[in-house]
Amino acid sequence: MTSTATATTIEIPGYRVGTWKVDTAHSEIGFSIRHIMISKVKGKFERFDATFVTAENPLDSSVTASAEVASITTNEPNRDAHLRTGDFFEAEKYPTIDFVSTGVRVENGEFKVDGDLTIRGITKPVTFDFEFGGFGGDPYGNYKGGATAKTTINREDFGLTYNAALETGGVLLGDTVAITLELQASLQQ
Repeated sequence: MTSTATATTIEIPGYRVGTWKVDTAHSEIGFSIRHIMISKVKGKFERFDATFVTAENPLDSSVTASAEVASITTNEPNRDAHLRTGDFFEAEKYPTIDFVSTGVRVENGEFKVDGDLTIRGITKPVTFDFEFGGFGGDPYGNYKGGATAKTTINREDFGLTYNAALETGGVLLGDTVAITLELQASLQQ
């Protein structure tokens, strides 16, 4: 499909207009954060949902997404339990992390998805770098789209301020969190 937006022709092979639901079996919401200043710890949310609405002009498309905080996993049960407490996400009071797009744009030939991210009841604007993986049919007659979206946030902007000083200097956790979404979605019939 070819679309025009402010003198720019956008060609996305296989692009179709419609409503798409994320395929959670083939998608992942992951993150990484600096740990004890020497390495990174990675984690993910096991339960999440997302809906994409693709428009005739791709720049008019939108997305809404939500991840269940209680489903956080870093492959370390004690750490995961701590992340669910008031020191971090306070899962009982704030059960979801939510994203609602506010716009799609192209910058230097790359797609950007702007939106509002809400964590612990605090909403801040973020921009995801969005890369289409492609479109195609699966063996079951479903039409699928794939993409990778990435952003970086400062966790303290969302009230995630817990930290601890290290005897060797520095702190337990970095402030910067890299978020990576590996997405596959099905066009709804």
